[in-house]
Amino acid sequence: MKELSCENLFDLNKTIARDLFEGKNMAFEVLPEISDFILKLGQTLPEERFEKRGENVWVAKSANVAPTAYLNGPLIIDEEAEIRHCAFIRGNAIVGKNAVVGNSTELKNVVLFDNVQVPHYNYVGDSILGYKSHMGAGSITSNVKSDKTLVEIRVGQDKVKTGLKKMGAILGDQVEVGCGSILNPGSVIGANTNIYPLSSVRGYVPGGSIYKNQNEVVDKK
Repeated sequence: MKELSCENLFDLNKTIARDLFEGKNMAFEVLPEISDFILKLGQTLPEERFEKRGENVWVAKSANVAPTAYLNGPLIIDEEAEIRHCAFIRGNAIVGKNAVVGNSTELKNVVLFDNVQVPHYNYVGDSILGYKSHMGAGSITSNVKSDKTLVEIRVGQDKVKTGLKKMGAILGDQVEVGCGSILNPGSVIGANTNIYPLSSVRGYVPGGSIYKNQNEVVDKK
């Protein structure tokens, strides 16, 4: 399905994890493979640019990591990234170049493309955030359905089965998520889309649009 394809959502040149997405028809297919990919990629990172901190944690020497941040592997933090005070990275995470992970933000099983910002009290789990996407203060991904059934993605009248019990959100490049929003399990937001503050988002939101509420999604043009 074109709407959920990696090529439709991302510029794959804007992540150290490009090879993770190769050969995948739909973006969510990479989620179960993040951990193994990090373990393989970490071993190949140049020692002049990256240092290994503890077990399976690779941090670029140019990254700025607060001493109070919690880093658990497998984890790669790319160059010039900023990990702020009391950030909580639980593992299976790739943090892109120039990305910002802020105070009390929690990451788990995620890929953050380059220049992503999750700077204020965000939870991002089992999710992919495209280049220059930004989650406003207090916005979160919900990654497990309340009835614990497998996540499906609603695209118009169709439902796409993911086969995953845990899936948060996939944000295309340059998505802006307003403060206090909840991205429900299986949310996919197309590139260059804005989500109004305090939104509860479900299913696929087309690229280049403004999401005001469930029944009002308007084209930016």
